Amino acid sequence: MQPAMDRRLTVLFAVAAGVAIGNLYWAQPLLDLIARSLGASPTSAGWLITSTQVGYAVGVLLIVPLGDVVDRRRLVPGMLLCSAVALVCCAVAPTIGVLLAATALLGLTTVAGQILTPLAGDLAPPARRGQVVGVVGSGILTGILTARTVSGLVAGTTGWRTIYAAAAVVVVLLAVVLFRVLPPLTPKARLPYPALLASVATVALRDRAVRWTLLLGALGFAVFAMFWTALTFRLSAPPFGYSPMVIGLFGLAGLAGVLAGQRGGRLHDRGWSLPAQGAAWLLALLSFVLIGLAGDSVPLLVVAILALDVALQTSSLLNRARLFDVTDEARSRINTAFVVTNFVGGALGSAAATTLWSAGGWPAVTAAGMACSGVALAVWAAGRRGALEVAPS
Repeated sequence: MQPAMDRRLTVLFAVAAGVAIGNLYWAQPLLDLIARSLGASPTSAGWLITSTQVGYAVGVLLIVPLGDVVDRRRLVPGMLLCSAVALVCCAVAPTIGVLLAATALLGLTTVAGQILTPLAGDLAPPARRGQVVGVVGSGILTGILTARTVSGLVAGTTGWRTIYAAAAVVVVLLAVVLFRVLPPLTPKARLPYPALLASVATVALRDRAVRWTLLLGALGFAVFAMFWTALTFRLSAPPFGYSPMVIGLFGLAGLAGVLAGQRGGRLHDRGWSLPAQGAAWLLALLSFVLIGLAGDSVPLLVVAILALDVALQTSSLLNRARLFDVTDEARSRINTAFVVTNFVGGALGSAAATTLWSAGGWPAVTAAGMACSGVALAVWAAGRRGALEVAPS
């Protein structure tokens, strides 16, 4: 018997997913502090972010698909406990080399949020699936946005090791609670592990609607990564010259996307997913126009950031909700494809930001944002008619 996906369970999933994904971002504001503590160079400390992200990408590819073939009541708490072990290793790491290995292990094991999201789609009734997935997705976004702030505050008073130790305790508690709340969940498919991994590509490429949605998702993450990477350059340079702490506060504007994600889920449930997707990309285009007009005005820039984040987070949630409607038996694998393509899009966007900033500064970034938004609108317009025509699972 499956548990009812009521409000309490939905919130628990959102919190657990947010805490899990937050493990990827503890180190970002602490790099200088860690480097000085371990006697390492800033360059060596910078590799901590890379090792975590690479580990996470490998974990998404190799572990998340297991959600379709094993009992997730054991898989989710098991992965949380593994990440707790990695967090403890981070907290006690004596050298930068050990910490690099520990953060790679942390990235590899901190995929519980990407297992919980399709599980939420499985447990939610079809009429409320978009709303439930939106709440859990908003939990992931909140974890990403707040992890840096929490990490900086805790480390500033008690040292950088404390945040990893505290996170390990929280993760263990969540693992126990989830194991107690969830009943045994029957696997949805039976496949050998190599066939399971190979089927990720099959699921992603089988339906035109899925390919179309994955492309829109990758474009969204490319724009997101490009903008936020370039914004750091912009706010660090004259006439602003802001410190990293002040720049980090701009990221809190992204919390508007939390509410947008929940509203987007309701739009999906009401059958408005496709028009809302087009409206989101139109808002993204208009946001870049406003960014171009803002000049040195901080209030206008903040308004544009809010609008852009609402647009991109709504688009992402709608993409995920539509993908979860495509198949009942392969939601973990289709979520794997979604996360991987988004990861690739984000990597390309970050690389583009550096190149664009060097070549033409902020105007080049703004123009590229407009162009990408226009391309996404064209993709949406070309594919929306067949977006709901999917092959049977």
